[in-house]
Amino acid sequence: MEKAQRLISLDILRGITIAGMIIVNNPGSWKHVYAPLTHAEWNGLTPTDLVFPFFMFIMGISTYISLKKFHFSYSTSLVKKVIKRTVLLFLIGLFLNWCAKGLCSFQELRIPGVLQRLALCYFFTVIICTNIREKYIPILIAVLLIAYQVILMMGNGFVKGAQNIIALVDQQVMGISHLYNDNGLDPEGILSTIPSIAHTLIGYYIGKICIEKENIHNKLEKLFLTGTVLLFAGYLFSYGCPINKKIWSPTFVLVTCGAGILLLSLLIWLIDIRNYQKGFKLFNIYGINPLFCYTAGELLFIALIHISVGGKTLHTWYYQHVLASWFGDNCFSSLLMALSLAAVIGIVGYILYRKHIYIKI
Repeated sequence: MEKAQRLISLDILRGITIAGMIIVNNPGSWKHVYAPLTHAEWNGLTPTDLVFPFFMFIMGISTYISLKKFHFSYSTSLVKKVIKRTVLLFLIGLFLNWCAKGLCSFQELRIPGVLQRLALCYFFTVIICTNIREKYIPILIAVLLIAYQVILMMGNGFVKGAQNIIALVDQQVMGISHLYNDNGLDPEGILSTIPSIAHTLIGYYIGKICIEKENIHNKLEKLFLTGTVLLFAGYLFSYGCPINKKIWSPTFVLVTCGAGILLLSLLIWLIDIRNYQKGFKLFNIYGINPLFCYTAGELLFIALIHISVGGKTLHTWYYQHVLASWFGDNCFSSLLMALSLAAVIGIVGYILYRKHIYIKI
């Protein structure tokens, strides 16, 4: 019974992040977005900056649960599953980039992306966790974060611009035409995958705590203590290492994982201990089919901005001639656009949920 409840908590947290990703990625107008729904310009943290790292953290938890079925050791079926999932995630990410660029040529195709980073972190997490003992994982997490901090300090890693070592490595390996150019930086580039792997490993270790066979109150205490320590450590070290999503700084890892653990602790308390689920059932719709909901949300937005009717895109027709004409061209209308897309995906997700259809790769 406890296992099922814990999985419900995880599905709800996953659903919250997926719904959040759809909303923050698809406003009616980028000129009109409420401040909490925007990313920090450089250093700092906004609620939007928590969405993607929360999903990576959750993926780490799910990876632990998945590997437990394979007794944390290699097998032919595990190798096939890992390779298949990694390749498909990466290819779906490339497909989304290709569609977003209007079916561009390969020379213009952005190679990094959200799903590509998830694919790489999943792959390396499985490789690491099936080859080293569980007790050494926290040490490896520390080594990865410290090593990345050294790289940043020695290579202008906290400078916003093309001289940043992160930008230099990406441009040398992939070429500038294959990158998302944000002042020379790609937020899902090669070097910043290092702390992202540490990020996923933290989620993996939290997965161990979540499904241990012990009293649920003891689990909650462990989670709350771990989350609080990581959160405070991240803010404490931010004086020498700014919290920065675009370079995925070590303190960004600590703060967002700490926040994710504390939110998970709250959900466990509400759902598992207090048995209160009514207010969270909506997020189950997004949480049980996360990849489908995220991909469908991206494709729906891409379709709206690329399909034209009467010389105007569907996005323009709906936003300008419906929402903006009723409520004005402002942040409220822009948010309504994002909520509309989330609602459409939610309806489709609800149909899948009712029919017990779970789309996995």
